[in-house]
Amino acid sequence: MKFEVTILGSSSATPVYNRNPTAQLLNCNEKFYLIDCGEGTQQQLIKYGFKASKIDYVFISHLHGDHYFGLIGLLSSLHLNGRVKPIKIFAPEPLQEILALQFKYSETVIRYPIEFVVTQANESVQIFENADLVVDSFVLNHRIPCTGFKFIQKKRLRKLIVEKLEEEQIDIEYYPLLKRGVDLNLPDGRVILNKDYTTDSDTPKKYGYCSDTLFDETYFNNIADCDLLYHEATFLHEMLDRANITHHTTALQAGEIAKMTGAAKLLIGHFSSRYKTLQPLLDEAKSVFENTELAIEGNTYII
Repeated sequence: MKFEVTILGSSSATPVYNRNPTAQLLNCNEKFYLIDCGEGTQQQLIKYGFKASKIDYVFISHLHGDHYFGLIGLLSSLHLNGRVKPIKIFAPEPLQEILALQFKYSETVIRYPIEFVVTQANESVQIFENADLVVDSFVLNHRIPCTGFKFIQKKRLRKLIVEKLEEEQIDIEYYPLLKRGVDLNLPDGRVILNKDYTTDSDTPKKYGYCSDTLFDETYFNNIADCDLLYHEATFLHEMLDRANITHHTTALQAGEIAKMTGAAKLLIGHFSSRYKTLQPLLDEAKSVFENTELAIEGNTYII
């Protein structure tokens, strides 16, 4: 099953040349989940060949503009392009009022349903579940209420050894039972043990998304053992005082967090506009946690 994330924006606060405010697109089995929606997200979707119409779920971590200023434009364009299917938005409650005011004063009546789910910035909870994955939100430590998100694949059904099933002439009507792990007693007296005709499905993967936050061990349990952990790394550690004042994390701290939480791989982003080259941030994180990559816009990372 496809489980991958594409970076649409990796800058903090303001866009800079070749870096846009935060946005990511998660693809889980060809269902698309937009994570944050900074200014310019629509253009990034077009640039990298994604259809906005395929996005059915939007997750907004908090209400600093670099994480949601692109949303009103995206929703409006979907309306203008004739969307009729619902879209579900998971976000802080005040965003409802912000969107309502935008639509009110532009005299826009959105033609499709917007289902709004209020996120909680004071407790960690499961906020979404479908056939493919479960999404948990958890509390981060920022200047305003802010949540991270964890996307957890669901365990898939067992895989059939089709060649063996065909060789034994086992009727296809029994395949669904075998995929669910059932042993069979066939009408002809044969006993078909599931373990002999199927293999286990892949181990479910976890993607942790840590938006703006101070280094704070209170959320570490929520991101334990992620296959891919995205964590903001706004500053180099020489600017720790500035990071603390603004409730952000340094690249060194991001590496420490990945190591402390048992991540398999770390992806750092949300880079300050003061950095024209990102290599020093990567080097700093890798000094603590070797398996680190930069969140480069347009790149897709398999989870």
